Amino acid sequence: MCTVSFVFANGKTIITSNRDEKIARPNAIEPKNYVVNNKTIFFPKDQKAGGTWYAITEEATVLVLLNGAAEKHELKPSYRKSRGLIVLDIISTNSPIAAWQTIDLIDIEPFTLVLFQNKKLYQLRWNEIEKETLSLNATQNYIWSSSTLYSAEISAKRANWFSTFIDTKPEVNATEMYHFHRYAEGDNTEHGLVINRDDILKTLSITQTVIDANKVVLSHYDLQQQKEFTNSFITL
Repeated sequence: MCTVSFVFANGKTIITSNRDEKIARPNAIEPKNYVVNNKTIFFPKDQKAGGTWYAITEEATVLVLLNGAAEKHELKPSYRKSRGLIVLDIISTNSPIAAWQTIDLIDIEPFTLVLFQNKKLYQLRWNEIEKETLSLNATQNYIWSSSTLYSAEISAKRANWFSTFIDTKPEVNATEMYHFHRYAEGDNTEHGLVINRDDILKTLSITQTVIDANKVVLSHYDLQQQKEFTNSFITL
């Protein structure tokens, strides 16, 4: 939920997410099929709050969460609902982008969503005051870093690492993107793609979706337990 990339290469859409979290938090449950509001959704489940940071539907709609909006916010003692449950509220509707326009986010902690729906890409942000909806070009490449963990300066550096990586690869594919998310700036445990801040905050997992025409492959790598989960399906 703290680093997300979107890559379009050779007709394939590749969406990869690193989850940075305190290691004291219970281990997430590997991705499974759940029925939410009568809709089948695949997602890794946060055991603490019951929500998720990465979800995909049978129609290959993908919704990924990052903590924080454009800038780091001041943390309140409590909030009305987990952001991971907001993810499920939105993606379990017939049209997530429409649900975003109407959902009540009062007393919800700031966040950013990356939404890929019907071959369209959106950046959705809530800053505790208002929603921001930004349509992006789904044939371009993007990277996001959580504002709660990375300053604007560090986020810009990470964006440069990403651009350099893309520019130096003659052909970007899912394996290359996994390796970028797993090993880029590997010696930089504070701001690299996989972090370890004093054995308190770590990158716990990498989740990736590859959409190629009507075929979808969802992969999840648990870096703490050294486990890998992969599932593939044909879109409806």
